[in-house]
Amino acid sequence: MRTKRARAPTSPLDVANRKSDDHFIADYLQPSTEGSSWVTCWTHPGTGVEYSISLTRSDLLSEDEMQACFRLIEQTSRKDYEASAGKWHPQKKLKEMRSVELRYILVKEKGSGTIRGFTSLMPTYEEGEPVIYCYEIHLQPELQGTGLGSLLMGFHETIATNLPPITKVVLTCFLSNQRALDFYRKMGFEKDSISPGSRKLRSGKTFTPDYVIMSKTVRPQGSG
Repeated sequence: MRTKRARAPTSPLDVANRKSDDHFIADYLQPSTEGSSWVTCWTHPGTGVEYSISLTRSDLLSEDEMQACFRLIEQTSRKDYEASAGKWHPQKKLKEMRSVELRYILVKEKGSGTIRGFTSLMPTYEEGEPVIYCYEIHLQPELQGTGLGSLLMGFHETIATNLPPITKVVLTCFLSNQRALDFYRKMGFEKDSISPGSRKLRSGKTFTPDYVIMSKTVRPQGSG
């Protein structure tokens, strides 16, 4: 999930978003063997089941793959959306998921080829600052707490590190999703300065956002 914000003109980020998936991986996930977190297979530490990991632009996802990702969001997060001010709107969510510059990292069970988890991301500008925005990360229950989520979030950090002038990874999390909040904090994410706070309405009531914008810095601003 991410909130709608105006984008500033981009340059290095536009170049990155125009790259093919293979070139994107080569330039930002595997620029060298040293320090690269990118892997194309992963084994469940408890069950020994093997999974493949792949990166795909949104427009290259099959309709079945897109629907599988949508069902995973619905399964893991629909209640949080329904309890939020923005509510749950399937068609609106699907439209966002098909955003042209989104990249999906898919986790598929080997053999069946079924999607059991994914994360999606985009190099973009947030409040004029270049960032990697993590739109979604969702895992089936049997993959939660296995270290896979940390691995997937590590890919976001690797891309941000290898794509100057980006300095941080940004994401949005519902305040009702305590498990996710705890996970992000454990990963080193903190509330970002652009995260909205409570405000007084004309009616005199106080409006408190039901989400928080979090970020993790991968390099100091101005470096790279």
